[in-house]
Amino acid sequence: MRSPRAVLVFLGAAALVFPAGRSGQSSSQAKPRTEKQSSFTRLRVEVTAGEKNQPVENASVYVRFAQGRLLGKEKKTEMNVKTNHDGIVKVPDVLRGKVLIQVVAEGWKTFGRWYDIEGEEQTIKIHLEKPPRWY
Repeated sequence: MRSPRAVLVFLGAAALVFPAGRSGQSSSQAKPRTEKQSSFTRLRVEVTAGEKNQPVENASVYVRFAQGRLLGKEKKTEMNVKTNHDGIVKVPDVLRGKVLIQVVAEGWKTFGRWYDIEGEEQTIKIHLEKPPRWY
């Protein structure tokens, strides 16, 4: 015969392993969006250059933004992406607020500017200029 204390220990361990009211299957209901999820923006950057506004292919686009923290310094996040054949870059998860966008392309003057990002989707058009002539 088992002692009552051994039975209580067994039941306590079973309660930890198999919590009541939980099933192993996921819920079919969608989780409500939290503020953290809705603070991101899908960013689209269009890069053109020259007098004819031709798209710039294979240009490096640097996107840098700060993630706020409660304690300590802000954490800087930086992404480096390349433009496609149409001169377009899509950056999926950028925090809303101030964002630094820099564009470096061979044969064109380097571009850099701070933008205020708001809304769920935003398109930024950037026009590159010819570099200054060196003598």
